[in-house]
Amino acid sequence: MTKVVILDDYQHVARDMVDWSSVEARCQIEVLHEHIADRAALAARLAGAEVVVAMRERTVFDACMLDRLPDLRLLITTGMVNKSIDIAAAHARGVTVCGTPGGGPSAAELAFGLILALARRIPQEADGLRNGDPQWQTGLGVDLAGKVLGIVGFGRLGMMMVRYGTAFGMDCVAWSRSLTKEDATSQGIRRADSLEDLLSQSDFVTLHLPLTPATTGVIGRAQLDLMKPSAFLVNTSRGPLVEEAALLDALETGAIRGAGLDVYDIEPLSTGHPYRSAPGLIAVPHIGYVTEDTYRNYFTGAVDAIIGWLDGAPVRVLAP
Repeated sequence: MTKVVILDDYQHVARDMVDWSSVEARCQIEVLHEHIADRAALAARLAGAEVVVAMRERTVFDACMLDRLPDLRLLITTGMVNKSIDIAAAHARGVTVCGTPGGGPSAAELAFGLILALARRIPQEADGLRNGDPQWQTGLGVDLAGKVLGIVGFGRLGMMMVRYGTAFGMDCVAWSRSLTKEDATSQGIRRADSLEDLLSQSDFVTLHLPLTPATTGVIGRAQLDLMKPSAFLVNTSRGPLVEEAALLDALETGAIRGAGLDVYDIEPLSTGHPYRSAPGLIAVPHIGYVTEDTYRNYFTGAVDAIIGWLDGAPVRVLAP
C-alpha cells in the first residue's frame, strides 16, 4: 500500500480539515506533528514514503535530501510556490512535484493585524490587565488615520495592504523595482522614488517581497536609520529580508518605536532567541497562512493531488 507522510502538522488538524477517505482507501497515511530539522532523522522517518505532503517552505528538499529518499515519487507543497524544493532535481529523479490552492488574504490580514496591535499596544495592554500589575492603561497608542503606510513590494499582498490602509484613513505609499508611477496612480496611491524615500516618510513600513539574493538583508542598519524614531516595521514575508542584529539594535536603542514579526531566519525560533524579549517587538510564530480556510484549501488540494497521481493524471504539476 502506498505510504503517505504529512509533515509538520503542529496543530494536529490535518486529518480533520478535509475528507481523506478516498486516500485512506488506497494509502497508508502517517502524520508528523513535530518539525524534524535534522536531515538524517527526517530521511529515516520518510523511509519508504512514496508521497510526502510538505507544509510551505519549512523543509528543504534539495538534491541531497532527495537522494536520501529513493522511494519518493510524489512531493506536494501547500501553495503553488516553494523555494525550498529543488523542482529540477526532483524531476531528474522521477519525483512529481504538485502544488495546492492557496493564496488567500490571510497573510495580508495578519500584517495589518500586527499594524493595529503595534499602534494600539494591544498585547501590552492585554497582558497588563491579565497580570494585574500594572492593571490599567499602561501606555499611549497612536491613531492610524492620517499616518503614512509604506508598502515595500507591490504584488498581490501589497495591493491588499493598500485597501486595508485606505479603509483606515492611512496615506499609502508603495515602492518596488517594477512599480511605475502610472500603476501606482491607477491603484490610488503614491509611488516612492526609492526604498530610502519610502522609509524616511512612513509611519508604518510593511514588507511584501519575495526572498532573493537581491532582497536578502534589504532592511539593515542603514535603512532602519532612515526611519522615523516613531515608526514601526512589520515583516510577514521572509525573515532574512531584515538583518536580525540591526533590528535588535534599533529596538534596543529606540531608533524605531517598534516592530511586528511573523517570520525569522531560522524557524521555529529558538527558546533563547533575543527576539523573544526585545523591547517594542510583537512576535508571532509564522501564522500568516495558519487559518482554517487556508488549511482547508491546502489539504483539499493535497487530497486531489494524491488521487490524481494515483490515477496517472497528476494535477497542478510544478515545472522546473
